[in-house]
Amino acid sequence: MAFGGVVAMNQVNLTIREGEIFALIGPNGAGKTTAFNVVTGVYRPTSGQVRFAGQRIDGMKRYKVTKAGVARTFQNIRLFHNMSALENVMVGIDAHHRTGAIGAVLGMPWHYREQRHGRERGLELLEFVGISHRAHDTAKNLPYGDQRRLEIARALGTDPKLLLLDEPAAGMNPAEKQSLQELIRRIRDDGRTVLLIEHDMGLVMHISDRVAVLDFGQLLAMGTPSEVQKNPKVIEAYLGAEADAS
Repeated sequence: MAFGGVVAMNQVNLTIREGEIFALIGPNGAGKTTAFNVVTGVYRPTSGQVRFAGQRIDGMKRYKVTKAGVARTFQNIRLFHNMSALENVMVGIDAHHRTGAIGAVLGMPWHYREQRHGRERGLELLEFVGISHRAHDTAKNLPYGDQRRLEIARALGTDPKLLLLDEPAAGMNPAEKQSLQELIRRIRDDGRTVLLIEHDMGLVMHISDRVAVLDFGQLLAMGTPSEVQKNPKVIEAYLGAEADAS
C-alpha cells in the first residue's frame, strides 16, 4: 500500500487461521492500521490481494466487506454519542436487515419483526460484553471502558466471522485489561476469528495464538508469542526490557 512515494506496507503476507487470535504489533507508523484499512475496504491496495473465506475482497465497498463477514473497532472510539447503548448495537445489527426506508415508512410486517429481533439481539450482545445494565444509557455518558465494550458489541452486531480490534485496551486500567482479555477469549470461543492491534505486550503475549511484527511497513517476524519473544530482532527493536520481564 503506497501513498504517493511513501510505501506504508511492502510485501506484507499474512494468513490468519479460522478460530485463532492473531496479533499485529509494531511501533506507531509501522503499518498496522493501514493493514486494517486495506482489509476493511477503506483503502484499495496498490498491489496484491486480500482474500477472505475464499473470496477476494480488496476493492470492495466497505458495506460489502461487512456483509461478507468482516467487522472492526477503531483506535479512537467511534460511537453515536447521543444514542443509547442499545441503539448503537442495533445500528450494527441493522447491517443484515432487509427493510429499507420505504418498508419502514409503510410499516411492513417484516420491519417490525426486524425491529424486535434487533432489540432482542442487541440486549444479548450487551449482556455478552458485560454492560447490559447500561442498555438505556446514552453512549457519551458511559465510562471509558464501557464505551470500548459497546463498540465491540456494535461490531459483533454485524455477526462477523472475522473481528478486527484496533488497540482495544488503550486507556484501560489493569483490571479492565484483564476483563478485556476474558472477553476476547469468549469472542473466539463463540466461533469467531480475532485480528488484534495492541501496544500492551503483556496482553498480546498472554492472549494471542500467533503474533506478527511490522517494521516500517515490512514483516519483521511472525510466530507464536514464545517464538516472537525469543526473536533477537524483535527483542532489540520492540520488546526490549518487556521481553526480559516476561
